[in-house]
Parts: sequence; structure tokens; C-alpha cells
Amino acid sequence: MSDTGSDPRSEFQEDTAPAAGLITVNNLVLDLDGFEGPIDLLLTLARDQKVDLAKISILALAEQYLEFINKARELRLELAADYLVMAAWLAYLKSKLLLPPPADESEEENPAELAARLAFQLQRLEAMQGVSKILFDRPRLGQEFFARGMPERLRIANRAIYDANLLDLLRAYGDIRRKQDIGSELRIMPTRLVSMEQAARRLRAILGEMPDWQTLERFIPYESDDPLLRRSAMASTFAASLELSKEGLVEIRQTGTFGTIYMRAKPGADLQQPDPHALAADEDPLDPDDMDLFEDKED
Repeated sequence: MSDTGSDPRSEFQEDTAPAAGLITVNNLVLDLDGFEGPIDLLLTLARDQKVDLAKISILALAEQYLEFINKARELRLELAADYLVMAAWLAYLKSKLLLPPPADESEEENPAELAARLAFQLQRLEAMQGVSKILFDRPRLGQEFFARGMPERLRIANRAIYDANLLDLLRAYGDIRRKQDIGSELRIMPTRLVSMEQAARRLRAILGEMPDWQTLERFIPYESDDPLLRRSAMASTFAASLELSKEGLVEIRQTGTFGTIYMRAKPGADLQQPDPHALAADEDPLDPDDMDLFEDKED
């Protein structure tokens, strides 16, 4: 493809503009990312010379590419490896084209054949780009022309606007809850707790039969696995013992801080045992299940 007997730059004299085809360094930094590879860059450089690819001088194109890459490396050290590999290969090809052909050409490939292959790749790339441009320039369905009865591709955004106030919202919520609550009734299960009056009646009934000192835990109404019920019985019994001690009916002693609490009936005190079923006017009637509060705890 190259003519060693003529000036390799003579084929680039069609454009009389100075430095035709050379891209400035500023444009280089901006345009290098737009190339798809070294071959694409070579094709762009060849097109800038406005010559036929079949008659292009690979030697002149190699010199132009090497100058292009050298200017690029001055500003961009991270230049792609593919471009540097192509630059090294073109430098090798340039040296082969400048040197006289070896006497024995069977050892390595002929530089003219390498140049011809590169020119063929450039022609093939140009043909592929030309065909792709023709394809993309053809009218496309949905853009330049439309199928019969094809609806317009318009986005329709529906946004609901609610016209209501707080009263309407509460009324609607109440209607829903009313429909759900039909046939249901609220039933609160009673909590079984020991009142102070119940504990006081139990102490009056038991202390009269126990003249000796007894621990406070002995007067707890009954055993239970419910911790809340046990705490309630303990607190009510302790409060009732303090009230009876205030009335002078019970004596209380404690061996030390946080020690065991003992109590007994005060000698000569009148601990009249009340009727368990006789309730005061302000007391609520007891549940039948709570009658065991007045039963003596089994040993």
C-alpha cells in the first residue's frame, strides 16, 4: 500500500490548510473519550485528511497518530492501554517501512502486508459506520411514523383531590367502627385483690386464737401463683395490722431493719370476731370465690 519511492506525505496535500487533520491538545482531551478504540481514532485522522482510504499512506498516518498520542500523554497520563499498544505497533510498522526490505522475507511478515491489513481494517470500519448511519437515518416506528390506530404515548397522571374536613373524617370512622361493633359488648374481667377491710376481719378472727407471736406471712389469706395477688394480700395485711395496732388491739415488733415482722393480740384486748357475711353499707359485696379469704390457711 505504501510507495517507498515517493514522499509518503505527498498524498496528504489535497487540503492546503495548515496542519490539516491534526487535532489540538485541548480538543484531544475532550474528544479522546468519544472514540471507540485506536482503529476508530485512526479512521478519524484519515478522514480529516480527506483522502481515499484505498490510497492512504500508512507511514504518514502512523506519524500523525504517534504525534497525536504524544500530545495526549503530556496532559493525560492515564491514557488507555489500547491506544498506547497501537502507538507502539505503529512505531514498529513505521520503522519497518522506512528500512529497506530484508533479503530473507520468510522469517517475518512483510511491512507492506501489515500496512495493507491496517488499511483494510480502516476501510471495513468506515463501511460499517456508513451502513449503521444509514440504518439509524431511516424512519423509525413510533418516532417518524406511527402504526394505524396506535394510541399516543402520553402519560396520564391521575391525582385524587379529597374535599373533606375533620368532622367528616371522624363521622366516617365512627360509621365503620359502629358496623364492626354490632353484637359485641365490652366485658371487663374483675381483678382479684385483697382489700384492707378483708385483711382486718381476718386478723380479728385469727389473732384471738393465737396468743403467741406470729409472723406476718402466716396471716396471708392463701397461697397463690399470681404475684400481683400475693403482693396485694401482703400489703393489705400489713396495713390492717398497723390500723389494729393504732386502735390498741395488736402488738407489732421487728427484730431489725428489713427483718421479720411479728404480731400478736394485745393482752386484754377485745378482738370480737365479726360476721364474715355482715357487710358495711359502703362495702361492695364479695364474690363467692373470695369467701376463702376468711378460711384459715391449711398448715
